[in-house]
Amino acid sequence: MRGVFPALLERELRLAIFFGADTLASMLFFILCAALFPLALGPSPTMLHQMAPGILWVCLLLSSFPPLDRLFNNDFEDGSLDQLMISGLHPAAIALAKMIAHWLTTAVPLLIAALILGLMFGLEAREFPIILGSLALGSASLSLIGGMVAAISLGARRGNILLPLLGIPLSVPILIFGAGASYGPQLNISSASNLYFLGAFFFVTMPLCPLAASMGLKEACR
Repeated sequence: MRGVFPALLERELRLAIFFGADTLASMLFFILCAALFPLALGPSPTMLHQMAPGILWVCLLLSSFPPLDRLFNNDFEDGSLDQLMISGLHPAAIALAKMIAHWLTTAVPLLIAALILGLMFGLEAREFPIILGSLALGSASLSLIGGMVAAISLGARRGNILLPLLGIPLSVPILIFGAGASYGPQLNISSASNLYFLGAFFFVTMPLCPLAASMGLKEACR
């Protein structure tokens, strides 16, 4: 089974590259969502700099959910998921491979876009390590939570609507501590406690979310 998991992960990455329009759409949504804030708040550089960490976190949270709609649905509809379930690989490992692929193909491009938007919002060089580090850590937990919700809602009517309705409330603690860590350099306070909480969320979601997702996959494939 050791060779099956890397093969599945490679398959998911190839599919994500093949359906590259989904990643591009997520990046464009992220950029457009962030671009709306200067229109609503005004062009004041000082205000945009002060609000930039919160803006980036909200936009990252909203942009990470649309690609989740195809995370399991395509395989479920064409029967590939049934084949994966009888491959001998534990359903939790199947879910984890898809969650990792989602993070690599969705969150990583969004981090690059966040770097560009941070420059546009006037963030200083000393702020970027904490902001990008917290975004990377938080986005990993968002991919795990989003993948869990996608598996649980698999096969449900209007599952694409259930994804944000269920996933966003579960992601609120990540948003709170992630934004808190990102504001640390700007406020000249330590971000360590918020980063510790982000790390704790990641280490909790890493085992629990794939296990919960495996239950959803088993139920959908009955």
